[in-house]
Amino acid sequence: MLDSPPESRLDNYRRLISRVDDLCRGIETEFSSVIACTDGCDGCCRHLSLFPVEAAALATALQELPLRERERIRERARDYPPDHPCPLLEGHRCTLYGARPLICRTHGLPLLINTNGVHQVDYCPLNFQGISSLPGGAVINLDQLNEILVTVNLQFVATANSASPWPERLTIAQALATENPAL
Repeated sequence: MLDSPPESRLDNYRRLISRVDDLCRGIETEFSSVIACTDGCDGCCRHLSLFPVEAAALATALQELPLRERERIRERARDYPPDHPCPLLEGHRCTLYGARPLICRTHGLPLLINTNGVHQVDYCPLNFQGISSLPGGAVINLDQLNEILVTVNLQFVATANSASPWPERLTIAQALATENPAL
């Protein structure tokens, strides 16, 4: 296992997030009149599982909060049922919105997905009403994005200092319960 400086272990993930945010912001700007998702819209916010790099980024963001807020979020996450809404939701808002995982950043926007060899575009049914087609630049290739995320995660796991191997996936609650994100 390589020993990278702690501050650099999330750099690739942060660069990926920045690029995805730029892409999403462009789509949201161009199609603002047909995107119904707004601040406080949480109908799609589920308790998801994450790659270790995403869990570490979330745990790192949690560590940056004031102690009282951090402990309140951790308390809510303890024994949180996986079939419930996201444990980060509080008053219909994400308590770690700036550090939300990749899938949360793209959710609701047009995603090109491959289901059993069939490509289709999926998005929140409240969005893009009255639009019969979308230009290719407004559609996020989810398979390609996931491939990049897998690569970034593999690099993170290979360079993270951890006494035990990372699990393949962690729930958001497990990420929030992590006192030390093993950076």
